[in-house]
Amino acid sequence: MITVNADGKIMVRRCLVTLRPFRIFVLGIGFFTLCFLMTSLGGQFSAKRLGDSPFTIRTEVMGALESRGVLRRMSDMLELLMKRMDILARLENGTDFHKGDEARFPLDRFQPAAGLMERIQAIAQNVSDIAIKVDQILRNSLMNAKMGDGRRDQCEVPRDPKYPDCAGKVEWMRARWTSDPCYAFFGVDGTECSFLIYLSEVEWFCPPLPWRNQTAAPSPPPPPRAQAAFRSNLAPLLELVGTGKESLSFMKKRIRHLAQQWLRAARRLEQKLKGQQGDQKHILIHIGFLTEESGDVFSPRVLKGGPLGEMVQWADILAALFLLGHSLKVTVSLKELQSNLGVPPGRGNCPLTNPLPFDLIYTDYHGLQQMKQHMGLSFKKYRCRVRVIDTFGTEPAYNHEEYATLRGFRTNWGYWNLHPSQFMTMFPHTPDNSFMGFVSEELNQTERQRIKSNKVGSMAVVYGKEASIWKLQGKEKFLAILNKYMEIHGTVYYETQRPPEVPAFVKNHGLLPQHEFQQLLRKAKLFIGFGFPYEGPAPLEAIANGCVFLQARFNPPHSSLNHEFFRGKPTSREVSSQHPYAEDFIGKPHVWTVDYNNSEEFEAAIKTILRTQPYVGHQHLQGDGQMPPEMACLGNWGVEQGDFI
Repeated sequence: MITVNADGKIMVRRCLVTLRPFRIFVLGIGFFTLCFLMTSLGGQFSAKRLGDSPFTIRTEVMGALESRGVLRRMSDMLELLMKRMDILARLENGTDFHKGDEARFPLDRFQPAAGLMERIQAIAQNVSDIAIKVDQILRNSLMNAKMGDGRRDQCEVPRDPKYPDCAGKVEWMRARWTSDPCYAFFGVDGTECSFLIYLSEVEWFCPPLPWRNQTAAPSPPPPPRAQAAFRSNLAPLLELVGTGKESLSFMKKRIRHLAQQWLRAARRLEQKLKGQQGDQKHILIHIGFLTEESGDVFSPRVLKGGPLGEMVQWADILAALFLLGHSLKVTVSLKELQSNLGVPPGRGNCPLTNPLPFDLIYTDYHGLQQMKQHMGLSFKKYRCRVRVIDTFGTEPAYNHEEYATLRGFRTNWGYWNLHPSQFMTMFPHTPDNSFMGFVSEELNQTERQRIKSNKVGSMAVVYGKEASIWKLQGKEKFLAILNKYMEIHGTVYYETQRPPEVPAFVKNHGLLPQHEFQQLLRKAKLFIGFGFPYEGPAPLEAIANGCVFLQARFNPPHSSLNHEFFRGKPTSREVSSQHPYAEDFIGKPHVWTVDYNNSEEFEAAIKTILRTQPYVGHQHLQGDGQMPPEMACLGNWGVEQGDFI
């Protein structure tokens, strides 16, 4: 039989008496703390759900009142536990066995138990203090919520003559604030106050509410501008342009092909400026006509003979801006545009979430339309930073919305209310718009001599790579006359099973890569146009390679009033020939404009062209105010002064 001495029994009893209250206390504290956190703090966290208004304070079902109830119950339990601990302590101090056995069990053997009691009391006191502070916080939160609700109930539309549109905008918001998710993104929740806060702090139609906090910390000053420095490597630009579209591949090939000439031109311009360049600008290049949302009809046609003039100009703009040292961002999709601009989620009725991060935006009419649809009021705010690459130009009568509406000049591409100089054209055909231009390849003296010696005096190349161009009625008549004097070559795209409608006497090379097409021009004597495409870069490239350009005179001139191609374009300009710039500013002997329906005039022109000596280079492009040779056309609008933009 197992026996236990008296000392052991006393120790067991003392441990049970000492530890039982502690265990009860710890379990109680843990349980009620968990309850408190789940009800009070959990309710507060749940109030911050996605989509809640930043202008309101939510009170959940398990909110301040319930949390204070939990705190009261915790305080009562803590008080009860403390009373029990005091009773146990008095019991322990007054027992007979403690007195009788005091000599047998020294006091130092019970010092840990006494220290444990002190720790328990300290913990209880800390929890009690925390509960009191949390209760104060919840009381303050409830008071603020009531004050906020009172303000929300008291919001009235202000009658301020400085904000005459406020009442109308509030009325509009009442009826349509759910029409675009962007309003909820900015905190609109259907209440009058949320309307007024949005219209005064996000938009600017209403005055600020006096009870709103208007003491926001001032934004830090912008960092100092870096100076634009000429670059000597175009490889980073090729990465910026991106991949995935044939149009982008064509642009990158052109940049690579002209890279050395670009770098030489940049060095010459740098020496000329002598370090007088301006600040580096942050520029967004958004090529809208290449986005899927606009249809991107160009990319699929690059390898099928489609027009390349726009892509030639964009490639040259990219190269010039990059070499001049500016910071570029290139986008060819609507999603990229929205991301770079900071467009809020929704349908585009709200302003941008942040100030526009770009000094300038180069785009086209498609990109301009996309920006207007997704920037809300920010489009009007930042439209002065936009530069529109506009091949045929925009006349002021079409650009001014009110005037265009009253006088019948409204078109699908007009009434933007921009400054006319913000539209930048391929050729300088109007003083209202700015001249952007493009680059013509520079030839050195050795190349010029080689071209002259390799010229075939009786060789003509037709300007037209798409089969549809060759469907011109009456072409057989003047081509037959041309065939009497010259060998005719074509570069028409065709598929094996469907050859193009090209006369049998025309030698068709098919669609050629750009460098092979250049080689063909360097052999030819004549470059002949069929009347379309209008005002492209190819005639100037042909002239620079020693060709004479022959084109048709339009009678009557083509315009938006009588020709489908120009219908809807924001210009009334009359086009007298396929390339009016070449006709007016270059002219004979390098450019001949004749009536193709007049056989005698056409044949006489051919005979004269055969006697003309080839002139290789592009010095003929340098009239008064024209560009330096290394920049050809591109840059007449400010590059020579080092202020391209």
